[in-house]
Amino acid sequence: MTTNLVARFEKRFVRGPTIDIDFEQSTAGFSVTALIGPSGCGKSTMLRCLAGLTKPDQGSIRFCNQTWFDKKTNTDLSPQQRDIGFLFQGYALFPHMRVEENIGFGLRHQSDVERRSRVTEIVKQFDLAGLERRFPGELSGGQQQRVALGRVLARRPKLLLLDEPLSALDTMLREQLRVELRQMLSEFQTPVILVTHDRVEAISLADRVAVMEAGKIEQIGSIQEVFSRPKYANLARLVGVETVLPGEIVETHEGLATVRVGSASVLAVAPSPPANLVYVCIKGEDVSLSKELNGATTVRNQLPAIIKSLMPEGPLIRVALDCGFELTALITRPASEDLQLQVGARVTAMIKAPAIHLIPRQPITADLQS
Repeated sequence: MTTNLVARFEKRFVRGPTIDIDFEQSTAGFSVTALIGPSGCGKSTMLRCLAGLTKPDQGSIRFCNQTWFDKKTNTDLSPQQRDIGFLFQGYALFPHMRVEENIGFGLRHQSDVERRSRVTEIVKQFDLAGLERRFPGELSGGQQQRVALGRVLARRPKLLLLDEPLSALDTMLREQLRVELRQMLSEFQTPVILVTHDRVEAISLADRVAVMEAGKIEQIGSIQEVFSRPKYANLARLVGVETVLPGEIVETHEGLATVRVGSASVLAVAPSPPANLVYVCIKGEDVSLSKELNGATTVRNQLPAIIKSLMPEGPLIRVALDCGFELTALITRPASEDLQLQVGARVTAMIKAPAIHLIPRQPITADLQS
């Protein structure tokens, strides 16, 4: 894969972490990279530095064959010279301009005919027909979001930067627009970097994800790789892995490890590199529940458990379990009703061995069996 965006820079603050970025992305066609991490870790600062709105203290940013920023040569192109599109959290629509005027604002260098043609094209693509003469205050949140995105993309930017694009919307509308946003963006074949704190939003919109913590990108890769195989325990928690507990490998055989965690043992794929002491990471969605042991299943881990609490989360139920260690399961409401789950009930928690991710926390010792 050809890399066209290379950003290696540092931005220092008197208070707060130093933002130290090492990031590369291909700009060949449409792709979405999501930046996720806790508040204050540097996600928005990275975006603003790429856009030219904030100046780094060291390093360089290059896009294709163009240098956007280089401290050594004192190069620092303006946002207009970089030809990027930036969608802010609050959309920043001009309240005194109608929809068609907002969309056409960045096209002032074009002729009237070209501008009207492009605005008409954007109105059609973003399903805004009939709203052209309305002011932003007369639009719903979803309509405002489409106008703001249309205005940014009307100029056909080289790179699109989105800072929490759905955060201003209510929960129901946000869920509805996740799918629509991905579809709308894909039509423009523009690379996208998206800042979000929402795990579901990242999974729904992105092709790959970069996890930031304390000013640095700690892991970057495909959605499947980062969310299922985080490198560190703190990253596992950041990407929403529900169960992250210390464990000890007592035996390995044919690529499988027996791990003592709490007062129980589980079978998992042996970690690489080998280790005695590990963190045991289990996603709630990978835990299924049964009323009794199931001899017909191939699931290796069947743990007797007691339900400690049940908490509704939209279409899912979060089930806190005690199975010799604290375990969280996420199951559907129909499954919960079928099992007639209640606090204090005894169930069997079932987890496939490959679904348990082990993160080494200490090098292997010589007495580990193999």
